[in-house]
Amino acid sequence: MAYRATATRIDRDQALRERILDQALARVIAGGFAALTMQALADAVGIATGSLYRHFSNKGELAAEVFARASQCEVDALAATLSAPGSAPQRLAAGVQQFAARAWYSRRLAYALIAEPVEPQVDEQRLIYRRAYAELFGDLLLEGMSTGQFALQPPALTAACLVGAIAEALVGPLAPAAQSPQPDPQQLAAVSLGLSHFCLRAVGADLSTLNPEPRLETAP
Repeated sequence: MAYRATATRIDRDQALRERILDQALARVIAGGFAALTMQALADAVGIATGSLYRHFSNKGELAAEVFARASQCEVDALAATLSAPGSAPQRLAAGVQQFAARAWYSRRLAYALIAEPVEPQVDEQRLIYRRAYAELFGDLLLEGMSTGQFALQPPALTAACLVGAIAEALVGPLAPAAQSPQPDPQQLAAVSLGLSHFCLRAVGADLSTLNPEPRLETAP
């Protein structure tokens, strides 16, 4: 007779898998994907290294799921801001500023998600989530163009350009070599405002209708 796992065993395995992912994410937040090793993770969870391979066939598979979980949180946060009340330019500015602020106050994780060299499985997830960000911006661009608040332009291409510009602008300030012991709110304000204004000009928005000060987030 073939072995069939009981419901209790399935629940226990799922709980262990969640604990593994929680600990893996904690290591990435603290030290990037370079800090995510199978041996150190097994020690943190309190299991044998071989037990990790019952849930994840290799580090790349594990890292890809950690990346997807962390990135989905950022996609959800951006989606909520871009769909909030306000004009299309206001929501675009708020979304860019919020994204920068969330990155600023979790800089090691943000750098890991945006630019850290990673396994091919993680790079695949990076492309998937860049498309997810671009789709959110693309929907807002279509709305703004329909009301005359943004200049007419190819929405998908423009959205992809916005995602690329935001990521590239943040790579330098987020890089581990550039990080100070404490995030600098004034530097964040300058980067946030400059980046949001760049994006708004790129889509042909009227900056005079916006609040002149960036809306800064505290640590998420």
